[in-house]
Amino acid sequence: MPKSTKWFLGILGLLALLAIGFFLLFYSLPSFTTRTTETVVTGSGDKIAVVELSGVIQFSEDFVRQVKKYREDRSIRALLIRIDSPGGGVVPSQEMYEELKKTRATGKPIVVSMGSLAASGGYYVACGASRLVANRGSLTGSIGVISEFLQFREAMDKLGIDVKTIKSGKLKDAGSPVRKMTEDDQKYFQSLMDGVHRQFIAVVQEERKLEHAKAIALADGRVFTGEQAVAEGLVDTIGTYEEAINIAASLAGIEGKPSLVRERKRVTLWNGLFGDVGDAVRDLKQEILQRPVLSYRYNGPY
Repeated sequence: MPKSTKWFLGILGLLALLAIGFFLLFYSLPSFTTRTTETVVTGSGDKIAVVELSGVIQFSEDFVRQVKKYREDRSIRALLIRIDSPGGGVVPSQEMYEELKKTRATGKPIVVSMGSLAASGGYYVACGASRLVANRGSLTGSIGVISEFLQFREAMDKLGIDVKTIKSGKLKDAGSPVRKMTEDDQKYFQSLMDGVHRQFIAVVQEERKLEHAKAIALADGRVFTGEQAVAEGLVDTIGTYEEAINIAASLAGIEGKPSLVRERKRVTLWNGLFGDVGDAVRDLKQEILQRPVLSYRYNGPY
């Protein structure tokens, strides 16, 4: 066997051993690959739990879990929901709203503090709270539904690629990226969108005690500044995050400076090294390939 071949096989074997070693390292040490949480408590008075909702809404499980946990914890006197989100999926937004509404019904106060953006699905979730607080420059509202469909047909034609679809029912492949959308397709998706839009309007009308005509007029997809939202009845008051804490304490009858309880993500070795890359890949995949058909989402700059 030539000497060069031996060197090549030796290097190849070494690389294989290193790959196996890394595999065993990260899969045999769960603490390196699993995120854990810890509870952080500040202050000395009765407790207010802080739950954060940030970024595009894709899933509801973690938010719902936290809200349920704090609802059942008798030591927690109130919840403060910090929202900085353009919204997202219809169903997770609705599930978060319903969990806040259920918690509010127990008599435990919930105050929403709006950051830079609490729009569309973010505003839908906020409607489940007892009191809505926004900064003057916060953007909120965007009461509407949006759906976007990738279209690959022209690019496929240029590349000489074709797809044959076998289906039962003319709308079974509605929204497919490999063919042009027909008029029937558009009517079909528009009817879905109108129905989900009516659901959003009904929640805003009920929770914000608005006349039906006014709720419809405000539900044209535009965003409002915090000041505008207060004037229109979409938000209760202007206030900072710290002022929202004081409002929550007042509603809960807490005297003195309240303790703030929240969950923090503990960064592990794996997530410290690869977490940002993994999150970026996942978000890109969600943005391009897995965006919900119907979204309560603000589509402006964020």
